[in-house]
Amino acid sequence: MDVMRSVRNNTDETEFYTPLPDGYKPGSTKYIAVFGTVMSGLGKGIFSSSLAKLLKDKGLTVSPIKLEGYLNIDSGTLNPFRHGEVFVLDDGMETDMDLGTYERMLDQDLTGANFATSGQIYRTVLDKERAGGYLGRDVQMIPHVTGEVKHRLRSLAVKNDADIVAIEVGGTVGDIENAFYIEALRELSYEEGPENVMFVALTYVLDPPTLGEQKSKAAQLGVKRLMEYGINPHIVACRAEREVDEKVRQKISVYTNVPMRRVFSMHDLPSIYLLPGRMREAGLDSEVVQVLGLGSRVNSATDAKNALAWQQFASRIGKAGTEVRIGITGKYVALRDSYASIIKALEHAGVANDAKVGIDWIDTTDVTAENVAEKLAAVDGIIVPGGFGVRGTEGKIECIRYAREHAMPYLGICMGFQMAVIEYARNVCGLASANSTEMDPDCDQAVISILPEQKEIEGLGGNMRLGGQDVIITPETVAAELFGGAEDIRQRFRHRFEVDPAYIEQLEGKGLVFSGRHPQHPIMQILELPPSVHPYFVAAQFHPELTSRPLRPQPMFAGLVRAALAYAAGEPGQSKSA
Repeated sequence: MDVMRSVRNNTDETEFYTPLPDGYKPGSTKYIAVFGTVMSGLGKGIFSSSLAKLLKDKGLTVSPIKLEGYLNIDSGTLNPFRHGEVFVLDDGMETDMDLGTYERMLDQDLTGANFATSGQIYRTVLDKERAGGYLGRDVQMIPHVTGEVKHRLRSLAVKNDADIVAIEVGGTVGDIENAFYIEALRELSYEEGPENVMFVALTYVLDPPTLGEQKSKAAQLGVKRLMEYGINPHIVACRAEREVDEKVRQKISVYTNVPMRRVFSMHDLPSIYLLPGRMREAGLDSEVVQVLGLGSRVNSATDAKNALAWQQFASRIGKAGTEVRIGITGKYVALRDSYASIIKALEHAGVANDAKVGIDWIDTTDVTAENVAEKLAAVDGIIVPGGFGVRGTEGKIECIRYAREHAMPYLGICMGFQMAVIEYARNVCGLASANSTEMDPDCDQAVISILPEQKEIEGLGGNMRLGGQDVIITPETVAAELFGGAEDIRQRFRHRFEVDPAYIEQLEGKGLVFSGRHPQHPIMQILELPPSVHPYFVAAQFHPELTSRPLRPQPMFAGLVRAALAYAAGEPGQSKSA
């Protein structure tokens, strides 16, 4: 604490550099940092968000933050094949998919303050240097860059008046781009005191089939690398395909000085939503409360109530006897992480409908008018998700046409909304050349385009509409029913192209209903066909999957699964043979 009292300024009189945000109270906020070892992609975000959820269940205020090592300012330009889906926050920040995991587990909206990249950190430091903010000092990784990391964490604590800041460090210990994050967290522990900072190491236990036993050496060496940075973990989470046996946990415990009760087997489960329950059973949440001295802040009644609600939800996962299959028709289907939020939204909707939702991945680059019936024969409904570029779009249009003509439940998302407009314009309105200027810049019937007046309205120029926007719902429509009669809703957008207002009257004249619109301008945001024409044909310009939560499934997904159940059962108007 004495360090922080004396280091608000960096002068020749001190080598300490720990700028503190206004209103920060040392010791008030606790910090939990999760690191990965051995290999990436093991589920740091899943573990961190599950632990954060258990602590929030106790009535504590938890603010998560993901620290990414890449130099991109945000995740918006990352290819889904390389980094999974781009998750969009309500304030428009484009982040990686782990922020979606945090929002779903914690059931709370996050902001750009909950996401930092090396690019953001470096830009802040360099901007400050150009403005003379370092009083003539030579700017260095230590203490200035690490100081900026600590300032971000403490600013988040102040902003949300957080009891706990849950920190996930992206990548793996040993990655050169993450070294300054690890050093910053070591410094944070030194400055805040060991009673205020807790470390978790997520590692991997090998289980080679040819050996017939689990091996912990890679896990031991991975944690040792973390300890070489000055980080001594309080908890070790062991990822593995099957439950980590006691002998292996004992080896890791001895090697890392972590008590056996805090060496946790994080083995494969049917759903990530079963993990919080397993962690609670293992007492990890109680260990955190004890280590960080949070007992006086815990609300036991709130904890019991939240634990019961989650247990009731988790107990229904995968237990339903009725199965429906939903086809996800896109061009990124080779990498499931490209559609992580859609997968989770379907899981939420399945539990809400007491259904087990299976997913068929359909690559639309291979879909034609001749084979579309064969491609969709096994599914009870389809989703055409968002995407960019021309590849696979004609296949998406064929899938939409088939769903519309054969009473198959359909949900279009972003580009799926635009493709539905194009399909309807071509095959119902007789606009044979209908297209989007994204696919064909010179098309003469551009029902989807970037319009100059819309760019002026939104003030976006050539950039995308990003983040939360209000949508006005037309009464007595499918959309109104799905959203419980709400007159307006707030949803998240990530797109450039719109329905050209010049074609709206023609499309509506042929029966297409635009049931969701911009509050002030002729920008279409939800379309549908009336129930008398089609049992469930709905599309949204926004991304409904981004706001789906385990205990509050997104209505458009819940409606799709409900319609798919009727279709699979062959109810009137919804038969597979229709």
